Amino acid sequence: MLLDALRADEELVEWLRRLEESEGAPGAEARLPDASDLPDILLDLAVPYEDVNDLVALRRTLADDEGATRLLGQCVDGLVRDLGKIGKGLKILPFPPESGPLGRYFPVFVFVAALPYVRAYHRERGIPDDVSRRALADLGRGLVLYRRRYGVGGLMAPTWFSLHFHGELFQLGRLQFQRTRLGGREGVAPAASGLALGPGEPCLDLHIPDYAGPLTPQACDRSLALARDFFPRHFPEERYTAACCHSWLLDPQLKRYLPADSNIVRFQERFRVGCGNGDPEDDLPVRFVFGDPDLPVETLPRRTSLERAVGDHLRAGGHWYSGHGWFAW
Repeated sequence: MLLDALRADEELVEWLRRLEESEGAPGAEARLPDASDLPDILLDLAVPYEDVNDLVALRRTLADDEGATRLLGQCVDGLVRDLGKIGKGLKILPFPPESGPLGRYFPVFVFVAALPYVRAYHRERGIPDDVSRRALADLGRGLVLYRRRYGVGGLMAPTWFSLHFHGELFQLGRLQFQRTRLGGREGVAPAASGLALGPGEPCLDLHIPDYAGPLTPQACDRSLALARDFFPRHFPEERYTAACCHSWLLDPQLKRYLPADSNIVRFQERFRVGCGNGDPEDDLPVRFVFGDPDLPVETLPRRTSLERAVGDHLRAGGHWYSGHGWFAW
């Protein structure tokens, strides 16, 4: 049974305990679509064809597991209870490999069962159907990334996709925008510059999804223009005065390897870098550029200028760091 595998993991035991404690009055109903309706819903979420049959077959496995069915209800209720409230949604954790196919795919069932509530929230906010669909269809990318790395079906980083299904993240053109609040450290630099923005204030975090085409200045300009219209229109009670980004793409060392007119360098130049992480994060560029953070450095390909930059820097004994940047909105 699924819960037996989860209880062997200390982090998940604590997560399950918090779920139990938060369970109170009857909440959102976790109802999965019938097996005949499930494929169309999965395809609307951009789930790859090779994962659809596995998910349809596992639906019966989930229904026959009483503990897993109860866990599904708890997760859906926790995810949609405070829809749209920044930082209030349940974070769906990844399950260990020992949990088998049902464990690897379980977050997908949570998001599918939460889908009617999320779409209702989007409609209530007046969010256009195409914007809603694109935000939620990012789920398919997580399945592609999982199979690319592990060679089997599952969902990569379900905690990340919890943001999509809690009304906190939207894709507008090339970039994704997360409704968030500045952390203490990240809020110091904007406040020191004279911007009326400090720790705890609303901020839009920019994210750069893969599989979305080149990060050209024109594509970024279009995304920013869409966001400047979208958030005042659909979240008028929130006033955003800055956009932020925390990413290895803001490591200034990249300028040593890439031409000044490269898309990444020009993206960096949009930001004022206020602080960064002092610890090396070499796994991030290796994961996002090559697909697997555990690849040996000596085997990294050199097919593109970015691959050469990331690999050559590491092979020379260097490290990569995340930078935190911002610009006035």
